[in-house]
Amino acid sequence: MHCPFCRHADSRVVDSRTTEDGSSIRRRRQCPNCSKRFTTLETASLSVLKRSGASEPFSRAKIASGVRKACQGRPVSEDDIALLAHRVEEAIRAQGAAEIDAHQVGLATLPFLRELDEVAYLRFASVYQAFDSLADFEVAIEQLRAERAAELERRAGEPAAATARA
Repeated sequence: MHCPFCRHADSRVVDSRTTEDGSSIRRRRQCPNCSKRFTTLETASLSVLKRSGASEPFSRAKIASGVRKACQGRPVSEDDIALLAHRVEEAIRAQGAAEIDAHQVGLATLPFLRELDEVAYLRFASVYQAFDSLADFEVAIEQLRAERAAELERRAGEPAAATARA
């Protein structure tokens, strides 16, 4: 690490701490030449492989932008979109790969968007799952209805089970 003050090619780490979200490490460094201190921020790089074959750095802002378009006109706040983008990034980084296909980023976004807003989920899914016809939308809507019904059944059974145990 070059010193930003005197451009000396070496530095000594004085202190290391992880950031609040745990995605990077802050290091306080001291230059052995001029004795000035500076901070560096280290993160693991994550690249996205585009359809064209080009590779670019992962961008949480691009996820937020795509989700924002899908949520246009829906009751979803900017905070909700930012949190969703953060959760998607965490899920992708948890896979441990240094490079991920752009299509996989879109697919990783779908479960989080489904939780946030079903209409936005359908809009987003129609692109990433390549819906070709109305039948594709009908299948996706029917799947959402079935999952919602199963969730309601599960919730309806919980209080009765808790009452039986008491």
